[in-house]
Amino acid sequence: MRSVPKMALPGIGVLAAAAVAGLVAQRLVRAGRRVAALERLLPATPAWATYPQVLKPTPSEVFAPKGTGCDFETRPSLFGDGVIVPTARFYLRQHSPTPRIDQDTWRLRIDGDGVQRPVDMSYADIAALPQTTLTRTLECAGNGRRFFMETFGVEAQGGQWGLGAIGTAAWTGVRLRDLLARAGLADGARDVMPIGLDDHEVSRPMPLAKALAEDTLLALRMNGEPLLPDHGFPARLVVPGWVGTAWIKWIGRIEVSTQALHTPYNTTEYVLIGPHYRTHDPALGPVITAMPVISLLELDRPATLDAGPTTVYGRAYAGEGTVREVAYRIDDEPWRIADLHGPNEAGVWTRFSVAWNATPGDHEIWLRATDDQGRPQPDSVPWNHHGYLYNAVIGHPVTVRSTP
Repeated sequence: MRSVPKMALPGIGVLAAAAVAGLVAQRLVRAGRRVAALERLLPATPAWATYPQVLKPTPSEVFAPKGTGCDFETRPSLFGDGVIVPTARFYLRQHSPTPRIDQDTWRLRIDGDGVQRPVDMSYADIAALPQTTLTRTLECAGNGRRFFMETFGVEAQGGQWGLGAIGTAAWTGVRLRDLLARAGLADGARDVMPIGLDDHEVSRPMPLAKALAEDTLLALRMNGEPLLPDHGFPARLVVPGWVGTAWIKWIGRIEVSTQALHTPYNTTEYVLIGPHYRTHDPALGPVITAMPVISLLELDRPATLDAGPTTVYGRAYAGEGTVREVAYRIDDEPWRIADLHGPNEAGVWTRFSVAWNATPGDHEIWLRATDDQGRPQPDSVPWNHHGYLYNAVIGHPVTVRSTP
């Protein structure tokens, strides 16, 4: 079994390598402290975050809590046999406790200098409009964050997610462009910003073109049922292929502007901050929009399997694109191509399978997915303060036990 080295430092001794690694770690920590000073602009996370602040059950055999009381990662081994993850097992990520919103008094307001007239709609008004159902994948920007610690020896800021902050559902609602048409877009309309009714009033603008895309929805239902409160009831945005924070939950207002809009969630948070990234004023780094290609196995980490012929399944996702192929390697064996199992369409993960005659002992399974633009998962990713977008090739440890 072979392990990929964390950091290659040719030509220097062990002690010197350790010193260099220590200096790198110190630099990363100092950078984090500088960024933390700017993050004081964000709403504070109060003491309630130490206990669950969600409504649906989060049993430990299904979910791994991330320490905030609001964030729960799904065990990938429990995604299920189909493309869609059951709502009861769908991961949770939010900045504050789940709000309780009365459907009968809730209103959606669309306003701003980018519309011709403000519009107010009730839940019944929106439910009466033509509905569309789309299967799409939602992924948190921090999915895989724990691997920054394993790679760099410094913990990136935020919940230490494995690879379970991702899920796919059937979303039903109204195309956002149809709702915006009711308000009438003004000449020069540029940014569209949904605003949540949660304690932090999370809001994040998107360019008009993404808001008008055919598969951008204001969703009322998830997997055939009304949205659960934890998943955005009464209405949430579905922004296929984009970072999860763009999928604003508990929407109460949508502002359309002729100017570029900025909030903490596209200037301080959900941007790439680190030595390899330049600032994009007023953002502290490049703003995260579309998600990169990623792959994972439907196994616990580490996993235990019985010896003998077996089929291991996984999922691959390419954001706004599709998955061209998934390659796999077991230990030091040659790379092989996995079998893909549809659907394989933009904005949706696809399943794949690996046939393996498992021999007793400790092994690692390596994966590398490639998207339809020919972009593969990299061997490594640069450090960033928030630990976003970790999609590097990583080994999945598997212990194979002898069968009687």
